[in-house]
Amino acid sequence: MDRFETLRRRRVDAGLVLDAEKSGIHHPDHLWHGPQPVNDAAGLAALSQNILQPMANSLAGIEQQVDILIAGEFKDSDWTATCGHYVGDWSQPLFGIAPNGKEAKLRFGRFERWNGDQIVETYEIFDLPGMMMQAGGWPGWPGLGKQLDSPAPATNDGVVLDSGDDRETEKSRKITEDMIDDLLSYDGQSFESMKMLDHWSTDMAWYGPAGIGTMRGYDDYKRGHGLPFLGAFPDREGAFHKSRIAERTYVASTGWPSVQASHSGDTFMGVPTTNRRVGMRVMDFWRRDGDKLAENWVYIDIIDLLQQMGVDIFAQIQALNSEFQ
Repeated sequence: MDRFETLRRRRVDAGLVLDAEKSGIHHPDHLWHGPQPVNDAAGLAALSQNILQPMANSLAGIEQQVDILIAGEFKDSDWTATCGHYVGDWSQPLFGIAPNGKEAKLRFGRFERWNGDQIVETYEIFDLPGMMMQAGGWPGWPGLGKQLDSPAPATNDGVVLDSGDDRETEKSRKITEDMIDDLLSYDGQSFESMKMLDHWSTDMAWYGPAGIGTMRGYDDYKRGHGLPFLGAFPDREGAFHKSRIAERTYVASTGWPSVQASHSGDTFMGVPTTNRRVGMRVMDFWRRDGDKLAENWVYIDIIDLLQQMGVDIFAQIQALNSEFQ
């Protein structure tokens, strides 16, 4: 059993951790980096008190549904990357969001850096706009794609335990890195200058965060996210990765921020041009099918991005609530 299989199995065996101080899987000096409005937690007590227990209290009977789990090395560090949903009966406020009083699914993406058999650092994005939508309280842009549609991989093989063929892993890595290089070669005029169809299946599925949504097929992606994003952030730069790992037909990356840009172009998510410089906390999970990428799960800290653009979503929620009191 190689070290990555050991990490994968250790992560699966640990399951949903609700008390970091007792689990043994987190290093005592563990650092957790999350989305707005929770942001960072230093040490196990802060992780348990500020993140894990509030989630357990809000989502009664909380369970973790894992769609993808892979492991690998990046810049001399070992990483696991996981995405899926936390599911429970939403009975109490969650990070300032009023509950819907019924079952809810909190979409998450998570990267964990390991030192031996303990996690020393975590990056995690919760799709909090998706929770607001489930509670009927999202005050922002409705999005151009289908909302709250983020299924498990079509091949149902996203949780990798045994070590696979290294040649398949390297093929996935190369296709993804070539795709990223071409995305960054945008000439500022033609969408096709990024040569996406060299790397993507024409019937690709792009599962974006709530507020942007899911697009199916290259043309739908181009309409619903590709062109609006480039139109709003014409000078965007990317691939500032904290981690990028591959395993079999899967690749995952994250940056904190991963994308930097000026909102100097079109309206984005209903926000008129601000000319503000922004950094985007992003996670991507890709699945390769043959010689092309077929599915992409995308996590963006939308609340943090909008805050940098001068839009305080939580202030808007409070204002809306006060109108109906």
